[in-house]
Amino acid sequence: MPCSSAEKAIGKFVDRLQKEDVNMHGFLLSCRGRELAKAYYAPFREGQPHRMYSVSKTMTGLAIGILAEEGRLRLDQPIADFYADCLPEHADGRLRRQKISDMLRMATCYQSTAYREGIDEDWTKPFFTGSPTHEPGTVFHYDTGASQVLANLVRRLSGQEVIDFLNERLFAPLGCEDERYWLRDPSGCCQGGTGLCMSLRDLHKTALCLLDGGHGLVPERYIKEMTAKHIDTLQRTAPEEQFGYGWQCWRTRAGWSMYGLGGQLVIVCPDKQAALSTIADTRLDPEGVQRIYDAFFETVYPPLDGMACDEPVELRLKVQGLPDDPKCGFAAAGVYHFAPENQLGLKTLELEGNTLIGENQKGPFRMAFGRGDALLTEWPGWPGEPALIAGGWVNGRLLRVRAFAVGDAPCGFDMLLYFGGDHLTVQSRRSWDPRTEGFDGVATGWERDALQ
Repeated sequence: MPCSSAEKAIGKFVDRLQKEDVNMHGFLLSCRGRELAKAYYAPFREGQPHRMYSVSKTMTGLAIGILAEEGRLRLDQPIADFYADCLPEHADGRLRRQKISDMLRMATCYQSTAYREGIDEDWTKPFFTGSPTHEPGTVFHYDTGASQVLANLVRRLSGQEVIDFLNERLFAPLGCEDERYWLRDPSGCCQGGTGLCMSLRDLHKTALCLLDGGHGLVPERYIKEMTAKHIDTLQRTAPEEQFGYGWQCWRTRAGWSMYGLGGQLVIVCPDKQAALSTIADTRLDPEGVQRIYDAFFETVYPPLDGMACDEPVELRLKVQGLPDDPKCGFAAAGVYHFAPENQLGLKTLELEGNTLIGENQKGPFRMAFGRGDALLTEWPGWPGEPALIAGGWVNGRLLRVRAFAVGDAPCGFDMLLYFGGDHLTVQSRRSWDPRTEGFDGVATGWERDALQ
């Protein structure tokens, strides 16, 4: 039987995340080599690949560490040594002084990422043609472009894309058998800072390998250096991001972490030989990732030393929906017509039962939603793109609809619809992605007679 101490702590963790409306997809917890708990929030399931976003950076950094151990590069070597073909004739001296170690610790010569997604075909070259803003190696600026160059460097030195290199050198030897893939830039290079898609359990296997010294697959001395503090991050707004940065990973209040946008986390606590791995989509909540950290460190971390059980706590949950007043709502409303110029690009919108039917700048769409619980359906206007959409009546006139895309690019929008009889006001905010265009802003539509 599962031990009561583990059940109690995990129960508090889950309840707190639910109370704070954190959109979790799953988590795994291990301590001293033993699994203590696992949870998947339906429709997410064990073994399913999930977009890892910036956890990709840590994985790219591991490949760099393996290559350094083999003598194919030096971490104190200027990156320009490997990219003479990409440098302009009169390259800025600050770029020429840019070391690989500075790229690993986000101390590049740029204030922001050099490549432009959706514009640049090759995401590596802009790093060498951009305009430096300051001396490298001095201050922290989060630079996904640096991770892209490092993934490209793996390809240049090994002849393999970073996913193929890690499949051969790390994932396969660890017994990672679930489907995984790595999204590419338009030139075909793996998106080194954001594109890895892998399962939660294979991510967790990798975390436990690093916690246990690398198993001879990743150099132990590299892991120790990678997870140490190499630069201050005092200007970050999230509390957990102010403990400093290592080599493509973050320091925390009690160890280090891999951190990907939206709650893709591996929280490693060496003092307790523990690791928590999570998948989620918290992008609509600016404090969502911090909520996961706080819930873990305040409910699970303190009693870890006393947790020892024969069987892990195994939870089958479901992605959180929305509060819904069953006494409110109505079967149909509309059609409402919107002025040609409005922030949402809406043309028409109507309500039929639990479905919004409308037209925007991209064309007609249907948006079915579950009342209270999230409904697994299609993203409006994107056939075949899976989505979870929940609706909830707040009162007799106000409906809230929240949607999350659950494919390769987790993102979402949160919409309020105020039905005022002859008019409808729609207010929406989104997490950025091409899928969410047209779902940020406010607009009022009117019944046709009211416009005349």
